[in-house]
Parts: sequence; C-alpha cells; structure tokens
Amino acid sequence: MNKWLSGEVVLQRENLLDQMKDVAVFDVVVIGGGASGLGIALEAVLRGYRTLLVEQADFAKGTSSRSTKLVHGGVRYLEQGDIRMVRKANIERGLLSRNAPHLVKNQTFLIPLYSYWDRLKYVAGLKFYDWIAGKWSLGPSLFVSRKKTLEYLPGIKTKGLIGGVLYHDGQFDDSRLAINLMQSIQEGGGIAINYIKVKELLKEDGKIAGVVAEDTESRQSYRVRSKAVINATGVFADGILKMDDAGSPKSICVSQGVHLVLDRKFYSSDHALMIPHTSDGRVLFAIPWHDKVVVGTTDTPVEQASLEPKALEKEIDFILGTASQYLTLQPRRPDVLSVFAGLRPLAAPKEGGQKTKEISRSHKILVSRSHLFSIIGGKWTTYRKMGEDMIDRVEKELGWPATPSVSASFSIHGYIQSAREGDPFGFYGSDAVYLKEAAYANDTAGGWIDRSIGLHRVQVIWAIRKELARSVEDVLARRTRVLFTDARRAMEVAPAVAGIMAGEMGKDAAWQKRQVEDFVRVAYNYLLEPNRPE
Repeated sequence: MNKWLSGEVVLQRENLLDQMKDVAVFDVVVIGGGASGLGIALEAVLRGYRTLLVEQADFAKGTSSRSTKLVHGGVRYLEQGDIRMVRKANIERGLLSRNAPHLVKNQTFLIPLYSYWDRLKYVAGLKFYDWIAGKWSLGPSLFVSRKKTLEYLPGIKTKGLIGGVLYHDGQFDDSRLAINLMQSIQEGGGIAINYIKVKELLKEDGKIAGVVAEDTESRQSYRVRSKAVINATGVFADGILKMDDAGSPKSICVSQGVHLVLDRKFYSSDHALMIPHTSDGRVLFAIPWHDKVVVGTTDTPVEQASLEPKALEKEIDFILGTASQYLTLQPRRPDVLSVFAGLRPLAAPKEGGQKTKEISRSHKILVSRSHLFSIIGGKWTTYRKMGEDMIDRVEKELGWPATPSVSASFSIHGYIQSAREGDPFGFYGSDAVYLKEAAYANDTAGGWIDRSIGLHRVQVIWAIRKELARSVEDVLARRTRVLFTDARRAMEVAPAVAGIMAGEMGKDAAWQKRQVEDFVRVAYNYLLEPNRPE
C-alpha cells in the first residue's frame, strides 16, 4: 500500500499555517490563488524568494476554473491588430505545452466555411497566425475540402458548406493546472494556503510592510510581515487597491463568459469547432473536454464581481441558439449537463465606449505610492509571463538585485510526457501511478464512488492529503471536474464524498450534512430548469 494512503500526509494545512507564523519577514506575499497569483508566487519561489500565497476561498475558485479550457495564441486578436499579444501568447502556449504536457494537448480546430470570401480570409489569416508562432507553432493551418469537413465534423450543417480551414491551438484543464502550480510552489519551499482572507494592509512610514489575514475556517487573525505585497486578486483587485488608498480609481472592467456542457452525442468530432463570428461579434467554440463538449462563450459586461457568478437567461439562449445554427442535432435546455460562468478581469479602458470584447487581454502592472504591486487583466495562457514581469518589476521598484527567470524551462508538478486518453487518473500526470496502485488494490472493497464518471474514493483522500481540499465543493469542482461535466451527478455523489472526507478529516455528522447542503446550493447554479431537482 502507498505510504500516502497509509497515513503519511505531505500537505497538512495546520503545518502550513505554523510555517507561515515561523517566518519573521517574507520577501513576497501574493494575495490571490488564481492563474496570475500562482504564476507570480511560483516565479518568486524559483528565484529564491521567501514566498507566501494566500487565497480567500479555494485555489482557482473564481475565473481560473471557469475558462474556455484553451491555451491559445489568440486568433481573434489578429483582427484587432494586436500582433505583439498574439506572438507573446503563442510563445507562452508553447512553453506551457512543454512544461505541463500531462494537462495541455495539441487540439485541432475546424472553421466551417460557407463563402469563398471566408475561405480566402481565414486561410490567409491562419497562415499568418502560423507564421507569427514560428517555431512555437503546434501544426500548420490548411484548407479542408467539403467532403473532408463533413467527415471531420459529422454533425455540422451542410447547406452552403464549401469546406473548412483547420488550425492548431492548445487545450487544457484549468483548475488542475492551478492545483499543480500550488504543489510546485510548496515543493520549491514556498507556502500557499487557501481560505485565508486579507483584511488589512500593514504600513510602515507610508510603505506596504505586510498584511493582516484571517483564517476563514478558525477565524484566527495573523499579522504577516513582508518586503513586497502583490495584489493578484483578479476581478477583486479594486478591493485591495482601496485598502491601500480609499480614493483609488477603478482599475477593473468585469466581463462575464458563460459555457454550456453537453453530451458528446451533440458533437462527436475530436476536432474542436470554431465559429469566428456570431450575432454578438464573439467567437463560439465547441470543444471536446473530459469526454463531454464545452460550448461557449459570451461576453457580457457585469457591474458586480462575485465568487459564484450566474449565467443569464439571454446568455444561455444565445449559446443554444448559435450552436443550433451549426449542429444538425440541436441541443435544448434539458440537454445541458452543466452551465458555468466566469468573470474576466479586464483592464478598465481610459476612455468609455469600448466594448468588453474589444479590450485587450494583455496584463498591466500597477505600483502605488506605498509600493502595493497589482496585476490587472491577463489570461491563463500568459500566466507564466505575468509572473516573470511582476517579479522583474518588484526587483526594479524596490532596488533588489536582478535575478534571472528560470520558469520557462521549469517542469510543473505532475509532469509526464503524455497522459493516456480515457484514463480516469490521466490528469494526475506522474502522480497517476500512486492513485492507480491504491485504487486497484482496494477495488474489491467498492472503492469506486461512481465508475461512470471516473470518481474513486482514493481521489478524495488524495485531494485532502496532497491538494489541500477542504470541502466537498473543492473535491467535486476543482480537484476533480464532476461539477463542471455533470452537475446532477455531482449532487448525487456529494453525500458519499462528504462521508469519506469526514472520516479522513475527523469531522462529525453535522459537518457532513452542512457540506452536502452547501454543495447542493452551489451546484444549483450549474443546472438549468427543468433539470433542477425538487
């Protein structure tokens, strides 16, 4: 039996809290456990800085677990003329494919063509996309005949179809990458803790000197001193900026993107579908993911940021309506297995009138008079570059000696050359061997919680001991992706997961009951009427 299953615990939250208290002064404290925060913290650790990352909820709880599941160079940014952004994103896509091949794969995309003008425009545009990528290209773009297009996209509408254009981009699992980055930070000597909320910024002589943070589980407060404090809280960045200066201007423009998850019968192709222009001017994707298909997205301005954003009826109708224009088997509301909404933290434009889809996804670094460092905007694909740019800026502003970045060649936790398709443990990468050994050794004891969704009890234990999972939601939403692939099934297995967690964490029946109730309340947001249970 594996040591980890017999009781050896590597990531105990209590130990991490003790380590945090034992450090007199950190070099870097990062606020926020999403893509940007994790990338910055890992960059700091790799450069040898004493680093602490704190996250008010769970790692990747917000935007960073609700993406379109693409590691992409940004085809649509070509239309905006942002060639520099496309080049940068293509390089980062290539680096991420190399550094986390267990989570990132080369995904082919097909754009169906219904006019000869579209053929000319998209073939030429994507050839240019390949040229910009250079050595980081994942494969050449090419025109595909009508016959081949129908073969590759068996469910596509045939009327007026003249062919298609095929190109390559990356596809990944966002929250699994976040968890592996957290593990990489810990292994590098840094500390990353979830459910720690920053309540106040410490200052000395008008300069940032640390944070006051509260453990949301125990309600214990901690004063943490640090030479540099970095605000990487995404859509919540303005809240930290106002802690520093109540008069700080708005820096964030929030946009909501919604995705629907469907059974593969609606789209059985292994090639992703890309519709370059929809009625709202956005791109629509249908992407194979975890044996399901993710369809989206929208771009809806939102006034208020939330940890649990909800899909609007008009967004759901838009996606279903647009998908039905291209798919012969048309999905309806009862067919949606899960719906999830994510909020994009876009840098607020200086002048009004700009639509959210036109705002650049490039990141921006702000440094206040008190030396609070904040990162605004950005996306998963460029998370590593965001980290590199931020630590470079910290060193420059604080007069620290410049240190070289090594993250471009760093293998992320779980690194393995390729994960086996269809393997329920495949996304664990190099850790899969340990889970399989434990799972199959205990298979006769009824270890599968639900074999149809690939959920085994050892995954729950692993999530607690190795991945800092603290709740049923942590396990079913972000350590595994059950909530995102089938919300109803997630609700059905929640009591079993709560029972395993209670035994592992020493919790009572009342805790189990609260956990299930809390999870069901969240899961309702991922279901559409009339799919909601009574």
